[in-house]
Amino acid sequence: MPTELFLVFYQRVFSRLKSIHRLRFDMTRLFCDFPLAVGACLDLPKDTARHIMVVRLSRGEAITLFNGQGGEYRARILETGRNRVRAEIVSFSPHEVELPYEISLVQGIPEAGKMDWIIEKAAELGVHRIVPLATQRSVVRVNADRIEKRLARWQSIVVSASEQCGRNRLLAIGQPVNFDAYLQNSPEPSKIMFSPRASHSLASWATGQKPHAISLLIGPEGGFSAEEEELARQKGVTFLSMGPRILRTETAGLAAVSAINAIWEQSPL
Repeated sequence: MPTELFLVFYQRVFSRLKSIHRLRFDMTRLFCDFPLAVGACLDLPKDTARHIMVVRLSRGEAITLFNGQGGEYRARILETGRNRVRAEIVSFSPHEVELPYEISLVQGIPEAGKMDWIIEKAAELGVHRIVPLATQRSVVRVNADRIEKRLARWQSIVVSASEQCGRNRLLAIGQPVNFDAYLQNSPEPSKIMFSPRASHSLASWATGQKPHAISLLIGPEGGFSAEEEELARQKGVTFLSMGPRILRTETAGLAAVSAINAIWEQSPL
């Protein structure tokens, strides 16, 4: 990847972080999974109230609330008690930091800790959706009786990451699906896989494309099998290279998202 591409990306990231810090460093952001409206007085959820008590916010202080439906609400704390906080919503802002195109990260399921990290960073980078993918070389299998527990944990990670990074819409997490079923049933028209042997680089491909919805297919530890790569070619998946080095599964998808954002976020739609 050209050095100047990474310089552009980091300049944009630092600019965004500075903007968020400048505007919101004194404003606690909290997710509320219910309808919000200006003028409403409400008791905040127990977990949210507990967080407010931990950071020692008190009556009269301002907080920012969002519910994942877009925009954010400025609220004022009316009263605090033991695991109870009541607040009044005083204004609404349509502010968004979403990407102007949708990126789906179709991630081969790695070890649990790695998947947690991937989901957190994907939310920070603006990924629209993550699809956990079971492949031939997947080390971890998500059993049916554990899926809901795992999805709930991942959702909690998304919420925390969104509170931190300034997103007002939550990254969506799909149900785990096996590789063959995903290729057969996925409606996304633009699917990309990565290989050091691909004839075109991600950078050159993205530079020649207008920003549009894409899906990035990332293998687990050990990558995709030869059979899976061949099936992907038969289904019209585009193969691109991110260089001659083999990246870890927890690095590859996030590096690809970052590279695409560095090119497309500065491009007219």
